[in-house]
Amino acid sequence: MAHEDIMNDLVKRRENARAMGGEEKLKRRKEHGSLNAEERLACLVDKDSFIEVGLLGAASGGNLDPAKTPRDGKITGFGRIDGRDVGVCVNDFTVKGASTGGTNSKKLGHIRRSTVERGIPFIHIGESTGARLPDAMGSKGMGAMLGNDTTQFRRIRENPWAAAALDTSFGSSAWLVCCSDFSVMKKGSVMSVSSPGLVSMAIGERVDPEDLGGWRIHADMTGLVDRFVNTDEEAMEEVRRFIGYMPNNNMELPPEYDIPAGSGDQQEDILKILPASRTHVYDMHKILEVIVDKDSLLEFKPRFGKPAIAALARLGGKSVGIIANNPMVGGGAMSVEAIRKLIDLTVLCDSFNIPIVRFMDTPGFVVGTGAEKKGAPGHIMNLMNATCLTTVPQLTVLVRKAYGRAYVALGGGEHNDEMVAWPTAEVSFMDPVFATKIVHGLSPGDDGFDQALAEIQKDIEIWDMASIFSAHDVIKPQETRDYLIRMLDVHRRRRTKGIGQHLMKTWPTSS
Repeated sequence: MAHEDIMNDLVKRRENARAMGGEEKLKRRKEHGSLNAEERLACLVDKDSFIEVGLLGAASGGNLDPAKTPRDGKITGFGRIDGRDVGVCVNDFTVKGASTGGTNSKKLGHIRRSTVERGIPFIHIGESTGARLPDAMGSKGMGAMLGNDTTQFRRIRENPWAAAALDTSFGSSAWLVCCSDFSVMKKGSVMSVSSPGLVSMAIGERVDPEDLGGWRIHADMTGLVDRFVNTDEEAMEEVRRFIGYMPNNNMELPPEYDIPAGSGDQQEDILKILPASRTHVYDMHKILEVIVDKDSLLEFKPRFGKPAIAALARLGGKSVGIIANNPMVGGGAMSVEAIRKLIDLTVLCDSFNIPIVRFMDTPGFVVGTGAEKKGAPGHIMNLMNATCLTTVPQLTVLVRKAYGRAYVALGGGEHNDEMVAWPTAEVSFMDPVFATKIVHGLSPGDDGFDQALAEIQKDIEIWDMASIFSAHDVIKPQETRDYLIRMLDVHRRRRTKGIGQHLMKTWPTSS
Protein backbone atom coordinates (compact mmCIF):
# COMPACT_ATOMS: atom_id res chain seq x y z
CA MET A 1 0.00 0.00 0.00
CA ALA A 2 1.09 3.55 -0.69
CA HIS A 3 1.76 5.82 2.23
CA GLU A 4 -1.35 7.81 1.45
CA ASP A 5 -3.54 4.72 1.62
CA ILE A 6 -2.02 3.65 4.92
CA MET A 7 -2.52 7.12 6.40
CA ASN A 8 -6.12 7.19 5.18
CA ASP A 9 -6.71 3.81 6.78
CA LEU A 10 -5.42 5.17 10.09
CA VAL A 11 -7.70 8.19 9.83
CA LYS A 12 -10.73 5.95 9.22
CA ARG A 13 -9.85 3.74 12.17
CA ARG A 14 -9.52 6.78 14.39
CA GLU A 15 -12.85 8.17 13.22
CA ASN A 16 -14.54 4.84 13.89
CA ALA A 17 -13.11 4.72 17.40
CA ARG A 18 -14.22 8.26 18.20
CA ALA A 19 -17.74 7.52 16.97
CA MET A 20 -18.28 5.56 20.20
CA GLY A 21 -21.48 3.48 20.14
CA GLY A 22 -23.00 5.27 17.18
CA GLU A 23 -25.41 8.13 16.56
CA GLU A 24 -28.54 6.37 17.81
CA LYS A 25 -27.08 5.46 21.22
CA LEU A 26 -25.56 8.92 21.63
CA LYS A 27 -28.92 10.49 20.80
CA ARG A 28 -30.67 8.40 23.46
CA ARG A 29 -28.13 9.50 26.05
CA LYS A 30 -28.74 13.13 25.22
CA GLU A 31 -32.49 12.65 25.55
CA HIS A 32 -31.90 11.00 28.92
CA GLY A 33 -29.92 14.04 30.08
CA SER A 34 -26.55 12.32 30.39
CA LEU A 35 -23.32 13.43 28.78
CA ASN A 36 -21.45 10.93 26.64
CA ALA A 37 -17.91 9.86 27.50
CA GLU A 38 -16.24 12.45 25.25
CA GLU A 39 -18.37 15.24 26.75
CA ARG A 40 -17.57 14.13 30.30
CA LEU A 41 -13.89 14.12 29.46
CA ALA A 42 -14.13 17.64 28.04
CA CYS A 43 -15.68 18.86 31.30
CA LEU A 44 -13.07 17.09 33.40
CA VAL A 45 -9.72 18.13 31.94
CA ASP A 46 -8.27 21.41 30.70
CA LYS A 47 -9.08 22.27 27.10
CA ASP A 48 -6.73 20.69 24.52
CA SER A 49 -4.72 18.95 27.27
CA PHE A 50 -5.82 15.33 26.71
CA ILE A 51 -3.58 12.83 24.98
CA GLU A 52 -5.29 9.50 24.47
CA VAL A 53 -3.69 6.10 25.00
CA GLY A 54 -5.36 3.06 23.44
CA LEU A 55 -7.65 4.78 20.95
CA LEU A 56 -7.54 1.73 18.67
CA GLY A 57 -7.94 -0.81 21.45
CA ALA A 58 -11.02 -2.94 20.85
CA ALA A 59 -12.71 -6.09 22.15
CA SER A 60 -10.41 -9.09 22.17
CA GLY A 61 -12.55 -11.94 23.46
CA GLY A 62 -15.58 -13.96 22.45
CA ASN A 63 -17.11 -13.45 19.03
CA LEU A 64 -17.20 -9.66 19.18
CA ASP A 65 -16.31 -7.67 16.09
CA PRO A 66 -13.49 -5.23 17.01
CA ALA A 67 -14.95 -2.70 14.58
CA LYS A 68 -18.14 -2.64 16.67
CA THR A 69 -16.39 -2.20 20.03
CA PRO A 70 -14.42 1.05 19.63
CA ARG A 71 -11.93 1.71 22.41
CA ASP A 72 -13.43 -1.36 24.09
CA GLY A 73 -15.69 0.99 25.99
CA LYS A 74 -13.04 3.00 27.83
CA ILE A 75 -11.34 6.29 26.94
CA THR A 76 -7.94 6.27 28.63
CA GLY A 77 -5.06 8.71 28.61
CA PHE A 78 -3.51 11.73 30.28
CA GLY A 79 -4.83 15.26 30.66
CA ARG A 80 -4.37 18.28 32.87
CA ILE A 81 -6.49 19.84 35.61
CA ASP A 82 -5.54 23.45 36.30
CA GLY A 83 -2.29 22.78 34.48
CA ARG A 84 -1.39 19.65 36.47
CA ASP A 85 -1.02 16.23 34.82
CA VAL A 86 -3.55 13.51 35.68
CA GLY A 87 -4.25 10.02 34.40
CA VAL A 88 -7.84 9.46 33.29
CA CYS A 89 -10.21 6.63 32.43
CA VAL A 90 -13.72 7.54 31.28
CA ASN A 91 -16.10 4.65 30.69
CA ASP A 92 -18.14 4.73 27.47
CA PHE A 93 -21.47 3.08 28.22
CA THR A 94 -22.52 3.16 24.56
CA VAL A 95 -20.01 0.38 23.83
CA LYS A 96 -21.11 -2.89 25.42
CA GLY A 97 -22.25 -1.03 28.54
CA ALA A 98 -18.58 -0.26 29.32
CA SER A 99 -18.37 -3.85 30.56
CA THR A 100 -14.99 -5.07 31.75
CA GLY A 101 -13.11 -6.95 29.04
CA GLY A 102 -9.61 -8.10 28.36
CA THR A 103 -8.46 -5.12 26.31
CA ASN A 104 -10.01 -2.36 28.39
CA SER A 105 -8.62 -3.98 31.56
CA LYS A 106 -5.14 -3.65 30.05
CA LYS A 107 -5.82 -0.02 29.14
CA LEU A 108 -7.05 0.81 32.65
CA GLY A 109 -4.15 -1.07 34.23
CA HIS A 110 -1.66 0.86 32.13
CA ILE A 111 -3.06 4.24 33.25
CA ARG A 112 -3.18 3.24 36.89
CA ARG A 113 0.39 1.93 36.88
CA SER A 114 1.65 4.98 35.01
CA THR A 115 0.07 7.42 37.46
CA VAL A 116 1.61 5.63 40.44
CA GLU A 117 5.05 5.38 38.83
CA ARG A 118 5.05 8.98 37.56
CA GLY A 119 3.48 10.43 40.70
CA ILE A 120 0.32 12.04 39.30
CA PRO A 121 -3.37 11.72 40.34
CA PHE A 122 -5.61 9.01 38.87
CA ILE A 123 -9.25 9.66 37.97
CA HIS A 124 -11.91 7.12 36.98
CA ILE A 125 -15.27 8.23 35.62
CA GLY A 126 -17.44 5.19 36.02
CA GLU A 127 -20.62 3.94 34.41
CA SER A 128 -20.69 0.23 33.66
CA THR A 129 -22.64 -3.01 33.63
CA GLY A 130 -19.85 -4.95 35.34
CA ALA A 131 -17.93 -7.91 33.95
CA ARG A 132 -18.50 -8.77 30.28
CA LEU A 133 -20.31 -12.02 29.67
CA PRO A 134 -19.58 -14.56 28.31
CA ASP A 135 -15.91 -13.48 28.30
CA ALA A 136 -15.60 -13.89 32.07
CA MET A 137 -17.49 -17.19 32.29
CA GLY A 138 -15.77 -20.50 32.98
CA SER A 139 -12.29 -21.21 34.22
CA LYS A 140 -10.65 -19.80 31.09
CA GLY A 141 -12.59 -16.56 31.44
CA MET A 142 -11.76 -16.23 35.12
CA GLY A 143 -8.14 -17.00 34.47
CA ALA A 144 -7.89 -14.41 31.74
CA MET A 145 -10.05 -11.68 33.30
CA LEU A 146 -9.41 -11.94 37.02
CA GLY A 147 -6.07 -13.69 37.16
CA ASN A 148 -3.76 -10.98 35.84
CA ASP A 149 -2.16 -7.98 37.49
CA THR A 150 -4.17 -5.39 35.53
CA THR A 151 -7.27 -6.19 37.56
CA GLN A 152 -5.71 -6.36 41.01
CA PHE A 153 -7.09 -3.64 43.24
CA ARG A 154 -4.09 -3.41 45.51
CA ARG A 155 -4.00 0.15 46.82
CA ILE A 156 -1.20 2.05 48.51
CA ARG A 157 -1.76 5.79 48.84
CA GLU A 158 1.14 6.97 46.72
CA ASN A 159 -0.96 9.17 44.44
CA PRO A 160 -4.46 10.59 44.93
CA TRP A 161 -7.37 8.70 43.36
CA ALA A 162 -10.77 10.17 42.54
CA ALA A 163 -13.81 8.46 41.04
CA ALA A 164 -17.35 9.19 39.91
CA ALA A 165 -20.38 6.88 39.92
CA LEU A 166 -22.74 8.00 37.18
CA ASP A 167 -26.04 6.47 36.06
CA THR A 168 -25.62 2.66 36.32
CA SER A 169 -22.33 1.85 38.06
CA PHE A 170 -21.93 -1.84 38.75
CA GLY A 171 -18.87 -4.05 39.19
CA SER A 172 -15.61 -2.29 38.42
CA SER A 173 -17.16 1.18 38.62
CA ALA A 174 -18.24 0.42 42.18
CA TRP A 175 -14.86 -1.14 43.04
CA LEU A 176 -12.98 1.97 41.94
CA VAL A 177 -15.28 4.26 43.94
CA CYS A 178 -14.52 2.19 47.03
CA CYS A 179 -10.77 2.25 46.30
CA SER A 180 -10.59 5.99 45.76
CA ASP A 181 -9.68 8.81 48.13
CA PHE A 182 -12.61 10.87 46.86
CA SER A 183 -15.83 9.89 45.14
CA VAL A 184 -18.82 11.71 43.71
CA MET A 185 -22.20 10.31 42.67
CA LYS A 186 -24.94 11.79 40.51
CA LYS A 187 -28.39 11.72 42.03
CA GLY A 188 -30.57 9.22 40.22
CA SER A 189 -27.62 6.89 39.70
CA VAL A 190 -27.26 3.39 41.12
CA MET A 191 -23.99 1.98 42.45
CA SER A 192 -23.83 -1.61 43.63
CA VAL A 193 -21.95 -4.89 43.27
CA SER A 194 -24.37 -6.22 40.66
CA SER A 195 -27.33 -4.94 38.66
CA PRO A 196 -30.85 -5.06 40.13
CA GLY A 197 -31.82 -7.65 37.51
CA LEU A 198 -29.03 -10.03 38.50
CA VAL A 199 -29.69 -9.55 42.20
CA SER A 200 -33.39 -10.16 41.68
CA MET A 201 -32.60 -13.49 40.00
CA ALA A 202 -30.17 -14.42 42.75
CA ILE A 203 -32.59 -13.86 45.65
CA GLY A 204 -35.83 -14.72 43.86
CA GLU A 205 -37.60 -11.40 44.38
CA ARG A 206 -37.73 -8.03 42.69
CA VAL A 207 -35.18 -5.51 43.92
CA ASP A 208 -35.75 -1.80 43.56
CA PRO A 209 -32.64 -0.09 42.15
CA GLU A 210 -32.91 2.77 44.66
CA ASP A 211 -33.03 0.32 47.57
CA LEU A 212 -30.07 -1.61 46.16
CA GLY A 213 -27.66 1.24 45.59
CA GLY A 214 -29.40 4.57 45.05
CA TRP A 215 -27.67 7.79 46.03
CA ARG A 216 -29.63 8.10 49.29
CA ILE A 217 -28.39 4.69 50.40
CA HIS A 218 -24.79 5.81 49.98
CA ALA A 219 -25.43 9.30 51.38
CA ASP A 220 -27.18 8.15 54.55
CA MET A 221 -26.21 4.54 55.21
CA THR A 222 -23.00 3.26 53.58
CA GLY A 223 -20.82 6.37 53.56
CA LEU A 224 -19.03 5.08 50.46
CA VAL A 225 -19.52 8.29 48.49
CA ASP A 226 -18.22 11.72 49.52
CA ARG A 227 -20.24 14.17 47.44
CA PHE A 228 -23.58 14.13 45.59
CA VAL A 229 -24.55 16.26 42.58
CA ASN A 230 -27.38 16.73 40.12
CA THR A 231 -25.57 16.63 36.77
CA ASP A 232 -22.58 15.14 34.99
CA GLU A 233 -21.07 18.61 34.67
CA GLU A 234 -21.26 19.13 38.44
CA ALA A 235 -19.64 15.73 39.02
CA MET A 236 -16.66 16.66 36.87
CA GLU A 237 -16.34 20.00 38.66
CA GLU A 238 -16.33 18.25 42.06
CA VAL A 239 -13.46 16.02 40.95
CA ARG A 240 -11.53 19.03 39.67
CA ARG A 241 -12.13 20.82 42.96
CA PHE A 242 -10.86 17.87 45.02
CA ILE A 243 -7.67 17.58 42.97
CA GLY A 244 -6.98 21.24 43.79
CA TYR A 245 -6.50 20.36 47.48
CA MET A 246 -4.20 17.43 46.82
CA PRO A 247 -0.52 17.06 45.99
CA ASN A 248 0.47 15.18 42.85
CA ASN A 249 1.74 12.35 45.05
CA ASN A 250 2.63 11.58 48.64
CA MET A 251 6.17 12.91 48.31
CA GLU A 252 5.00 16.44 47.49
CA LEU A 253 3.05 19.16 49.27
CA PRO A 254 -0.39 20.30 48.09
CA PRO A 255 -0.44 23.39 45.85
CA GLU A 256 -0.80 26.83 47.44
CA TYR A 257 -3.38 29.37 46.26
CA ASP A 258 -3.91 33.08 46.63
CA ILE A 259 -6.01 33.95 49.66
CA PRO A 260 -9.49 34.95 48.43
CA ALA A 261 -10.62 38.50 49.10
CA GLY A 262 -12.71 38.76 52.26
CA SER A 263 -11.09 35.80 54.03
CA GLY A 264 -10.83 36.47 57.75
CA ASP A 265 -12.97 39.61 57.67
CA GLN A 266 -15.76 38.28 59.91
CA GLN A 267 -13.97 36.80 62.91
CA GLU A 268 -16.13 38.76 65.38
CA ASP A 269 -19.15 36.88 63.99
CA ILE A 270 -17.98 33.74 65.82
CA LEU A 271 -19.24 35.26 69.08
CA LYS A 272 -22.67 35.71 67.47
CA ILE A 273 -22.78 32.09 66.30
CA LEU A 274 -21.53 30.48 69.53
CA PRO A 275 -24.32 30.53 72.18
CA ALA A 276 -23.59 31.99 75.61
CA SER A 277 -25.36 29.04 77.22
CA ARG A 278 -23.42 25.78 77.29
CA THR A 279 -26.60 23.78 76.70
CA HIS A 280 -27.69 25.58 73.54
CA VAL A 281 -26.80 24.08 70.16
CA TYR A 282 -25.29 25.83 67.14
CA ASP A 283 -24.12 24.96 63.65
CA MET A 284 -20.36 24.35 63.63
CA HIS A 285 -20.35 24.74 59.84
CA LYS A 286 -20.98 28.46 60.26
CA ILE A 287 -17.97 28.86 62.55
CA LEU A 288 -15.73 26.90 60.20
CA GLU A 289 -16.80 28.98 57.21
CA VAL A 290 -15.80 32.14 59.08
CA ILE A 291 -12.37 30.78 60.09
CA VAL A 292 -11.15 29.11 56.87
CA ASP A 293 -10.40 30.88 53.59
CA LYS A 294 -13.53 32.18 51.91
CA ASP A 295 -15.54 29.50 50.03
CA SER A 296 -12.84 26.87 50.58
CA LEU A 297 -14.73 24.40 52.82
CA LEU A 298 -15.25 21.08 50.97
CA GLU A 299 -17.21 18.76 53.26
CA PHE A 300 -17.08 14.98 52.85
CA LYS A 301 -20.11 12.76 53.47
CA PRO A 302 -22.37 15.55 54.81
CA ARG A 303 -25.38 13.25 55.36
CA PHE A 304 -23.41 10.37 56.86
CA GLY A 305 -22.26 10.50 60.50
CA LYS A 306 -23.77 13.97 60.89
CA PRO A 307 -22.62 14.56 64.50
CA ALA A 308 -19.15 15.11 63.00
CA ILE A 309 -17.79 17.22 60.17
CA ALA A 310 -14.96 16.01 57.93
CA ALA A 311 -13.72 18.43 55.30
CA LEU A 312 -10.85 19.84 53.33
CA ALA A 313 -10.33 23.58 53.38
CA ARG A 314 -7.62 26.20 53.06
CA LEU A 315 -6.05 28.44 55.67
CA GLY A 316 -3.85 31.19 54.30
CA GLY A 317 -4.03 29.57 50.87
CA LYS A 318 -2.79 26.16 52.09
CA SER A 319 -4.70 22.88 52.26
CA VAL A 320 -5.82 21.63 55.67
CA GLY A 321 -8.04 18.82 56.87
CA ILE A 322 -10.89 19.86 59.15
CA ILE A 323 -12.29 17.56 61.82
CA ALA A 324 -15.08 18.98 63.96
CA ASN A 325 -18.05 18.06 66.09
CA ASN A 326 -21.47 19.38 65.15
CA PRO A 327 -23.65 20.01 68.24
CA MET A 328 -26.66 20.53 65.97
CA VAL A 329 -26.92 16.74 65.65
CA GLY A 330 -27.09 14.66 68.81
CA GLY A 331 -25.25 17.34 70.74
CA GLY A 332 -22.11 16.36 68.83
CA ALA A 333 -21.97 12.89 70.42
CA MET A 334 -19.83 10.63 68.23
CA SER A 335 -21.73 7.85 66.45
CA VAL A 336 -20.04 4.88 64.76
CA GLU A 337 -20.76 6.51 61.39
CA ALA A 338 -19.15 9.77 62.53
CA ILE A 339 -16.09 7.87 63.74
CA ARG A 340 -15.71 6.09 60.39
CA LYS A 341 -15.91 9.39 58.55
CA LEU A 342 -13.23 11.01 60.71
CA ILE A 343 -10.92 8.01 60.34
CA ASP A 344 -11.18 8.28 56.55
CA LEU A 345 -10.24 11.95 56.57
CA THR A 346 -7.41 11.43 59.06
CA VAL A 347 -5.87 8.72 56.88
CA LEU A 348 -6.29 10.82 53.73
CA CYS A 349 -4.59 13.86 55.26
CA ASP A 350 -1.70 11.95 56.78
CA SER A 351 -1.11 10.06 53.55
CA PHE A 352 -0.87 13.24 51.47
CA ASN A 353 0.92 15.69 53.78
CA ILE A 354 -2.13 17.76 54.69
CA PRO A 355 -2.13 19.20 58.26
CA ILE A 356 -5.18 18.49 60.43
CA VAL A 357 -7.10 21.07 62.46
CA ARG A 358 -9.69 19.83 64.96
CA PHE A 359 -12.55 21.77 66.56
CA MET A 360 -13.81 19.82 69.57
CA ASP A 361 -17.25 20.10 71.13
CA THR A 362 -18.53 16.67 72.11
CA PRO A 363 -20.08 15.01 75.16
CA GLY A 364 -18.39 11.75 74.16
CA PHE A 365 -19.31 8.71 72.12
CA VAL A 366 -22.84 7.50 71.47
CA VAL A 367 -23.58 4.64 73.86
CA GLY A 368 -26.32 2.03 74.04
CA THR A 369 -27.25 -1.30 72.52
CA GLY A 370 -27.41 0.10 69.00
CA ALA A 371 -23.87 1.44 69.16
CA GLU A 372 -22.53 -1.77 70.70
CA LYS A 373 -24.15 -3.87 67.98
CA LYS A 374 -22.32 -1.75 65.39
CA GLY A 375 -19.02 -2.53 67.10
CA ALA A 376 -18.51 0.89 68.70
CA PRO A 377 -15.52 -0.12 70.87
CA GLY A 378 -13.59 -1.39 67.84
CA HIS A 379 -14.33 1.73 65.81
CA ILE A 380 -13.33 3.95 68.73
CA MET A 381 -9.99 2.16 68.98
CA ASN A 382 -9.52 2.49 65.21
CA LEU A 383 -9.98 6.24 65.59
CA MET A 384 -7.45 6.20 68.43
CA ASN A 385 -5.03 4.25 66.23
CA ALA A 386 -5.43 6.71 63.37
CA THR A 387 -4.92 9.70 65.68
CA CYS A 388 -1.80 8.15 67.21
CA LEU A 389 -0.33 7.21 63.80
CA THR A 390 -0.77 10.68 62.33
CA THR A 391 2.54 12.30 61.38
CA VAL A 392 1.39 15.56 59.78
CA PRO A 393 0.98 18.68 61.97
CA GLN A 394 -2.09 18.47 64.21
CA LEU A 395 -3.71 21.46 65.90
CA THR A 396 -6.67 21.09 68.26
CA VAL A 397 -9.10 23.79 69.37
CA LEU A 398 -11.31 23.05 72.40
CA VAL A 399 -14.50 24.96 71.62
CA ARG A 400 -16.83 23.77 74.38
CA LYS A 401 -17.33 20.21 75.61
CA ALA A 402 -14.40 17.79 75.66
CA TYR A 403 -15.45 14.72 77.64
CA GLY A 404 -14.08 11.26 78.25
CA ARG A 405 -12.27 9.08 75.73
CA ALA A 406 -13.55 11.24 72.88
CA TYR A 407 -11.31 14.05 74.14
CA VAL A 408 -8.26 11.83 73.64
CA ALA A 409 -9.40 10.27 70.36
CA LEU A 410 -10.00 13.70 68.84
CA GLY A 411 -6.53 15.01 69.57
CA GLY A 412 -6.59 15.87 73.26
CA GLY A 413 -3.63 15.35 75.56
CA GLU A 414 -0.39 14.56 73.76
CA HIS A 415 -2.08 13.65 70.48
CA ASN A 416 -1.43 17.01 68.85
CA ASP A 417 1.32 19.53 68.20
CA GLU A 418 -0.61 22.40 69.77
CA MET A 419 -3.86 22.35 71.73
CA VAL A 420 -5.58 25.61 72.61
CA ALA A 421 -8.95 26.35 74.12
CA TRP A 422 -11.56 29.03 73.93
CA PRO A 423 -12.68 30.42 77.32
CA THR A 424 -15.95 28.52 76.75
CA ALA A 425 -14.18 25.14 76.85
CA GLU A 426 -14.93 22.56 79.51
CA VAL A 427 -13.01 19.33 79.99
CA SER A 428 -13.97 16.37 82.17
CA PHE A 429 -14.41 12.63 82.24
CA MET A 430 -18.15 12.94 81.67
CA ASP A 431 -21.01 15.41 81.40
CA PRO A 432 -21.39 17.32 84.71
CA VAL A 433 -25.10 16.39 84.94
CA PHE A 434 -24.20 12.69 84.89
CA ALA A 435 -21.31 13.30 87.27
CA THR A 436 -23.65 15.04 89.72
CA LYS A 437 -25.93 12.02 89.64
CA ILE A 438 -23.06 9.60 90.28
CA VAL A 439 -21.18 11.66 92.86
CA HIS A 440 -24.08 13.17 94.78
CA GLY A 441 -26.99 10.93 93.82
CA LEU A 442 -28.96 13.96 92.63
CA SER A 443 -30.93 14.39 89.42
CA PRO A 444 -32.28 17.55 87.77
CA GLY A 445 -35.22 18.78 89.84
CA ASP A 446 -33.98 17.28 93.12
CA ASP A 447 -33.36 19.58 96.08
CA GLY A 448 -29.72 20.63 96.09
CA PHE A 449 -29.08 19.55 92.50
CA ASP A 450 -28.33 23.02 91.18
CA GLN A 451 -25.82 23.71 93.95
CA ALA A 452 -24.09 20.35 93.49
CA LEU A 453 -23.98 20.83 89.71
CA ALA A 454 -22.45 24.28 90.07
CA GLU A 455 -19.73 22.86 92.32
CA ILE A 456 -18.83 20.15 89.79
CA GLN A 457 -18.87 22.63 86.92
CA LYS A 458 -16.14 24.67 88.59
CA ASP A 459 -13.78 21.76 88.07
CA ILE A 460 -14.45 21.44 84.34
CA GLU A 461 -13.53 24.97 83.28
CA ILE A 462 -10.43 25.31 81.15
CA TRP A 463 -8.40 27.44 83.57
CA ASP A 464 -7.10 24.54 85.66
CA MET A 465 -5.92 22.67 82.56
CA ALA A 466 -4.20 25.78 81.25
CA SER A 467 -2.49 26.35 84.60
CA ILE A 468 -0.66 23.02 84.35
CA PHE A 469 0.13 23.55 80.63
CA SER A 470 -2.02 20.65 79.51
CA ALA A 471 -3.70 23.22 77.27
CA HIS A 472 -1.00 25.23 75.58
CA ASP A 473 -3.01 28.44 75.66
CA VAL A 474 -6.46 29.97 75.95
CA ILE A 475 -7.38 32.28 73.08
CA LYS A 476 -10.37 34.36 72.05
CA PRO A 477 -12.49 32.70 69.34
CA GLN A 478 -11.89 35.64 67.02
CA GLU A 479 -8.11 35.08 67.31
CA THR A 480 -8.34 31.49 66.06
CA ARG A 481 -7.77 31.99 62.32
CA ASP A 482 -4.56 34.00 62.75
CA TYR A 483 -3.35 31.58 65.44
CA LEU A 484 -3.89 28.53 63.25
CA ILE A 485 -2.20 30.02 60.20
CA ARG A 486 0.85 31.02 62.26
CA MET A 487 1.10 27.71 64.13
CA LEU A 488 0.74 25.65 60.97
CA ASP A 489 3.78 27.49 59.66
CA VAL A 490 5.69 26.85 62.89
CA HIS A 491 4.94 23.14 62.91
CA ARG A 492 5.63 22.34 59.28
CA ARG A 493 8.15 19.51 58.94
CA ARG A 494 11.27 21.36 57.79
CA ARG A 495 13.67 18.42 57.96
CA THR A 496 11.47 16.40 55.61
CA LYS A 497 10.25 19.36 53.50
CA GLY A 498 6.78 18.89 54.98
CA ILE A 499 6.51 15.20 54.06
CA GLY A 500 5.03 12.91 56.71
CA GLN A 501 5.90 9.27 57.41
CA HIS A 502 2.68 7.92 55.82
CA LEU A 503 2.19 5.23 58.45
CA MET A 504 -1.40 4.68 57.27
CA LYS A 505 -0.85 4.56 53.50
CA THR A 506 -2.15 0.97 53.36
CA TRP A 507 -5.22 1.63 55.54
CA PRO A 508 -8.35 0.48 53.64
CA THR A 509 -10.03 3.31 51.74
CA SER A 510 -13.50 2.02 52.66
CA SER A 511 -13.01 1.32 56.35
